[in-house]
Amino acid sequence: MPINRLLKAGKHAPEEIELLNKAFNLALHAMGLVDRNDPLCEMVARKVIEVSVTGISEPREIAEMAVARIGLP
Repeated sequence: MPINRLLKAGKHAPEEIELLNKAFNLALHAMGLVDRNDPLCEMVARKVIEVSVTGISEPREIAEMAVARIGLP
């Protein structure tokens, strides 16, 4: 899963990894992405991580902001 690969590089607590995985999956679902090998999945993962540093701790909110930042219709 792209987000796990990206999270390996940082120092994230298990709780944070769980939160980011939930947000990532919610964002993928919202965008209708199923194929985890789709290059867009990595973009979603990066946006989820980017949004998480704003201090939001609700997976749904992180997912919504990440999808909005990607800017696809």
